[in-house]
Amino acid sequence: MTAQVFTIANQLTMLRLLLIPAFVILTLYGEFGWALATFVVAGLTDALDGLAARAAGQKSDLGAWLDPAADKLLLVTTFVVLTLPNIGLVNRIPLWLTVLIISRDVGIVLTVAIVNLAVGPRTFRPSPLGKAATAIFMLVCVAVMFYNYLGRTSTVVDAAVWASLVITLASGVDYVWRIARIINR
Repeated sequence: MTAQVFTIANQLTMLRLLLIPAFVILTLYGEFGWALATFVVAGLTDALDGLAARAAGQKSDLGAWLDPAADKLLLVTTFVVLTLPNIGLVNRIPLWLTVLIISRDVGIVLTVAIVNLAVGPRTFRPSPLGKAATAIFMLVCVAVMFYNYLGRTSTVVDAAVWASLVITLASGVDYVWRIARIINR
């Protein structure tokens, strides 16, 4: 990896970070259409930053840390906001799902930190289930926001919530299994 900082990919990631407070403000003020558009743009920066880094050969150490941090911050913030009561949402993410997803993420981050401190530096590449979880989490957020924009409930939101539960549990088990393998090497 190179020492480049202001690569196109890193600029896209920083844009995603800047869009998070805009999303929160728009949602809290009931501007669900604009909040949805902001979230979609933020999600697109997530897809584009990796493509830009590979296409331009500009992978960086900063990007390797910043991109997953921006992903987590976007998703955790969105789940928390879409769980809040009394802000005019017709569809909310259940509190139990938000707590489960945040707990999974905190558990993964703490475990990686502990393994690196106790056993020595290890590389933890994203798993296919972890990437699928991120994609499903993005889709559940889009579904919740879209139906809030329409002002009606939908079975699509219910299905997305249950899909999030399944992928959260599956990816959590997968991470435990993968970390055990890394420790045993």
